[in-house]
Amino acid sequence: MATDSKSMERLNLLHPAIRRSAIDAYAESCRVTPVGVHPFITETYRSFERSDALYAQGRTKPGQIVSNARGGQSIHNYYLALDFVLQVNGVAKWDVNANWMKVVAVFKKYGFEWGGDWKFKDYPHFQKTMGLSLKQIQAKYKDKDFIEGTNYIKI
Repeated sequence: MATDSKSMERLNLLHPAIRRSAIDAYAESCRVTPVGVHPFITETYRSFERSDALYAQGRTKPGQIVSNARGGQSIHNYYLALDFVLQVNGVAKWDVNANWMKVVAVFKKYGFEWGGDWKFKDYPHFQKTMGLSLKQIQAKYKDKDFIEGTNYIKI
């Protein structure tokens, strides 16, 4: 299946240093999954406020815990991460199966780190920090070390 416009719109929000590789990985993921199975990008950039709201879920607000990252602690806050789901015949499925792992293999080939490899499993998550630690990223953000005219940190 071809890429979809909503996923592409979200991927185009990513930091310029990773945007092209994310788009290429996504396009290849669409090609390697079978007919009726489509990787869909659910989120890329996430505001600090959205991170705080997700962190509160299952703690001080109703719902399941879905994040261990408050605002400023998520790589999403810095345009360096994305989440996906598989749509199977148009229905979102979060089953980590052979088709899911095809997408994982492609993104890893393009240099992305997969949240499924972490102690706290985050199966829909990929990130690419270009060798920077979260502390280094946070420092650049705090110092407003941005690409001129943007909110993207200099990498």
